Amino acid sequence: MKDKNPDRKTAVEEKNAEKNSKARDPKQQQEPATPAGQAAPQELAVPAAPSGTRERRFRQTDLPARVIERRKHPRISMEQPLPPAPPCLDDYVSIIGQPELDEIRFLARRLRGKTVKMVNSTAVGGGVAEILNRLIPLMNELEVPTRWDVITGGNDFYEVTKGFHNALHGGEYNLTQQIKDIFMSYSEQTRQRMEFTEDLFIIHDPQPVGLVHSKSQERGKWIWRCHMDLSNAHQGVWDFLKPMIEQYDAAVFSAPAFACQLPIPQYLFYPSIDPLSEKNRELPEEYINKVCDDFGIDRSRPVITQISRFDRLKDPVGVIEAYKLVKKYVDCQLVLAGGGATDDPEGAVVLQEVIEAAGDDPDVIILNLPPWSALEINALQRASTVIVQKSLKEGFGLTVTEGLWKEKPVVAGAVGGIPMQIIHKLTGVLVHSVEGCAYQIRYLLTHPEFATQLGKNGKEHAKENFLITVNLKRWLVLFQILLGMAKPNATI
Repeated sequence: MKDKNPDRKTAVEEKNAEKNSKARDPKQQQEPATPAGQAAPQELAVPAAPSGTRERRFRQTDLPARVIERRKHPRISMEQPLPPAPPCLDDYVSIIGQPELDEIRFLARRLRGKTVKMVNSTAVGGGVAEILNRLIPLMNELEVPTRWDVITGGNDFYEVTKGFHNALHGGEYNLTQQIKDIFMSYSEQTRQRMEFTEDLFIIHDPQPVGLVHSKSQERGKWIWRCHMDLSNAHQGVWDFLKPMIEQYDAAVFSAPAFACQLPIPQYLFYPSIDPLSEKNRELPEEYINKVCDDFGIDRSRPVITQISRFDRLKDPVGVIEAYKLVKKYVDCQLVLAGGGATDDPEGAVVLQEVIEAAGDDPDVIILNLPPWSALEINALQRASTVIVQKSLKEGFGLTVTEGLWKEKPVVAGAVGGIPMQIIHKLTGVLVHSVEGCAYQIRYLLTHPEFATQLGKNGKEHAKENFLITVNLKRWLVLFQILLGMAKPNATI
């Protein structure tokens, strides 16, 4: 007999846990013109498999031989296609309506000719790069010239910034003088390479935070955009970064709980997705079927999917453990798809851990995708029965937003900005443990009507709060505030 009260069971289980190319694109692709003043995104090689990695051995099953072969050797495109032209503002009318579009153009009118520089640590991989890829063309279309620069560094620099990333999320870290010197040395090199002549500077996350030393009293307003959860930051690392952050004119966080005590104004911006990007736009069913065939996914059986970088904070091994618990009761497949980023040196090691955790289970499909796989990721999410994001720590979690937009029931860790997206049992389901994650997946697989309603609610929530057009409007208002064109108490 099925339990009709999932709340009670979840609480028990989680309490116990606390104890314990055209060929790719279904439509014609076009080569875009690079927006004026925008730095061309850098290419990123496909993340290399860890040295010594062997081909996974699958146990004997009743699966067709061609499916097993696809799972051993998925058809992953190794050739980077030309990206399509970015959408124009008018293309969003069918999604947000003409009045909303008119308001965006009205806000941009007073900012015409004001120049903006966006700086982050990677051109490809991760939510920040995805946002900037879509936001900057729209800013330029509104005649607010916006340039995107990416900092560079050696392996030692990225080891340091990855350590900072984990420490600011609450991890242990031994901050030495040598580490501080490495960070500041690369910051100084980047400062010497870049020019700072714009009216507004938006510096994303801790990696380029030291660029504020180029701040001039005569020109420019500086904004630190933090996409991370600093509510439990390592005190030593925070004390090192804080004096630099305090030199900014404003800070922007993704959730109220992320903010820290600072002597500068702080603002709340939700990160966003572009509903017209390759990762989020509608896809023909034929293309979704093709991608599933290329990766050996059987659409006649439930598909559980987590899309994320191979990062311990995304807990891919925990997802495998949850899947194994679900599999005892409900037949299903698990897809773990992700890749790496230039500023994350741990990806290959975590991928190896995931492969070892999957073992010989033929229904665990691990896909190490190149950064140009947006269409394939879109297809995987649309083919999924349940989407999972079992993060242990999180900034905001745009893969959750993507799942909501596609009307999929989403099961996600109650960390970072995820609870701002998932209202428990209304727009998705929040979990705190492997066992809780397993139970909620199992419940959704056996209660499809409830799962469908969650998906519908989730899409409306994403449409109202987390689209790129909402993000664009908030930046335009903040720019006016900092430049003295609007009152500081304006709602953004």
